Amino acid sequence: MTSSDSAAVAADDSIRRPRTVSTLLRLHPFVKGSYTRLTLGIIDAIIGALVALAIPVVLSWIVDGPLTTNDPAQIFPAVGLIAALGVLEAILIALRRWLVLKPGTHVDGAMRKAIHNHLQQLPLAFHDKWQSGQLLSRAMSDISTVRRWISFGFVMLTVNVITIVAGFTMLFVWNPVMGAVFTVCSLPMLFFGVRFELRYFSLSRSAQDQAGDVATNVEESVHGIRVLKAFGRSTFALDGFSARAKRLRITETSKGVVIGNFTLGLTVLESVAYALSLVAGIYLVSTGGITVGVLFAFFTTAAVLRWPLDSIGFLLQLTIDARTALDRFFEVIDEPVRVEEAVDPKELPAESGSLVFENVSFGFADAPEGATPLLRNLTLEVRPGETMALVGLTGSGKTTLTGLTTRLYDVTSGRILVDGVDIRDARLADLRSRVAMAFEDATLFSMSVRENVLLGRPDLVFPEGEVDKANAEHLLAQAITIAQADFVYSLPEGVDTKIGEEGLSLSGGQRQRLALARAIVTQPAVLVLDDPLSALDVTTEQQVEAALRQVLATTTALIVAHRPSTVMLADRVAVLHEGRIAEVGTHAELMARSALYQHIISSESNEPEDIPDATAENEAIIEAGAEQLGEVEGSDGIRGLLP
Repeated sequence: MTSSDSAAVAADDSIRRPRTVSTLLRLHPFVKGSYTRLTLGIIDAIIGALVALAIPVVLSWIVDGPLTTNDPAQIFPAVGLIAALGVLEAILIALRRWLVLKPGTHVDGAMRKAIHNHLQQLPLAFHDKWQSGQLLSRAMSDISTVRRWISFGFVMLTVNVITIVAGFTMLFVWNPVMGAVFTVCSLPMLFFGVRFELRYFSLSRSAQDQAGDVATNVEESVHGIRVLKAFGRSTFALDGFSARAKRLRITETSKGVVIGNFTLGLTVLESVAYALSLVAGIYLVSTGGITVGVLFAFFTTAAVLRWPLDSIGFLLQLTIDARTALDRFFEVIDEPVRVEEAVDPKELPAESGSLVFENVSFGFADAPEGATPLLRNLTLEVRPGETMALVGLTGSGKTTLTGLTTRLYDVTSGRILVDGVDIRDARLADLRSRVAMAFEDATLFSMSVRENVLLGRPDLVFPEGEVDKANAEHLLAQAITIAQADFVYSLPEGVDTKIGEEGLSLSGGQRQRLALARAIVTQPAVLVLDDPLSALDVTTEQQVEAALRQVLATTTALIVAHRPSTVMLADRVAVLHEGRIAEVGTHAELMARSALYQHIISSESNEPEDIPDATAENEAIIEAGAEQLGEVEGSDGIRGLLP
């Protein structure tokens, strides 16, 4: 989501935003386990407020009683009582903070877990649209704002409202005239409060969206630091960051102005209320209408009310910030999960793996109305143990088709079958353990090589028992050997070396080989490879292909091929053109009869002529690879190589 999108959202939200209370009530699922402590915290805070309001009562008695008689026997106990009330109030404040601290952290953790889990379930189309900085700001700063409101803002707003009501009641009890003067002078605070909410809401939303844009800019600059340095465009990145930061600064300054004006208005009204009440009180004392003790108690009570009245602006600000933070949080949570678990899931048969596309059509949900689907009535069968190469011109939908096999997207119509079962009827976990993928853009995580390769086999990361540990090491070593990723053993700590963020400390070819090893080690029934060798040099590619020939002997595989040499791995080739499978056949058959296939192959090769099945050099490498891996009689593809 760009800054213009953010502004549009904020503008639209300001027009049709729900009530603040309705938005805050959506916190119920996250707070329901913490109501007891929150309630106790509020009760504790109310008792503390009442203790504070009791001090003026004692002071009134002291002024009108012991101080008029100058009797130390009465004065010292009264002073001790006030001190005791002060200590009790301090204890209650400490207890209140202890009670409300845990609910805030509980809500914080529950919300972070909810948004993280939801992001994992949302389709790739959602992640393609949203900037990572916007999602990060929602998952971090917005949830922190809600936590602060739960732990402090909600409790204190509730308590202060009760304190204000009780305090104003006491003012009328002390003297109705002075109470009426103080109340009338304070009534405009309601007007200022409504005006503040209307102005501050849109600014708060804009500031949070702009903070997300700044986070996105920082993330992109750090992620693309190599490109920026290579092209000498660091100044360009700085200018972009400065522009976004300036917009955020202006918005935050505007927020400060609105808060300052509101606070100024409250302060002026309070001062006027105090002054007029004092004039009325002095007049009443001079005429004998009230005693000095009552006047003293009245203004002591008003002093107790000063903090609740002064804090209204801050608490309203925090409440509005929490409300806009929740709006942004629920914008993500409310996104529909389009790839859902089956209601009554079926078990995938324990077979060698067949992959069938039946009249499959697919179009993105946010595509313009009437747009042609990316895939249309596509039918293709990959037989058990067969290796099928998928070729097509750029933009023909090859990567999208492979993503459908593990339900990264769901078909718009038609169905995909694995061993005769519609993949939408299978458990996602079962499907993704039976069908493994290796992508052209290999993504690695900031953890060890071992953990990256064994990502799809968590049971092997921390095996129990010596036998399991030996088996895990064997499977890891075999996968690394097949993917020609032996370079990992020369890293500082071998396979336990922690690689950098997204594996950027490694070359593109090294990342691809580790991603290939990650797919192989899962021992899938169906292996889907989205041009996983594109970043390899010719020699390494030939070595990997030689090893893969052994792996793919009986394992079902669908391979997106951009290089003619990758086609050589396949038993058959499928040509994807304009959303449909235009041709299926062996490489030799298609070269003989298909002008489209000849065009695609020639566009992917420096030499447009026919490509031989294997050069003498390749055959020697294949034989050497076979000798290295050993002959596996009765093997079952990957399962045979990786027992």
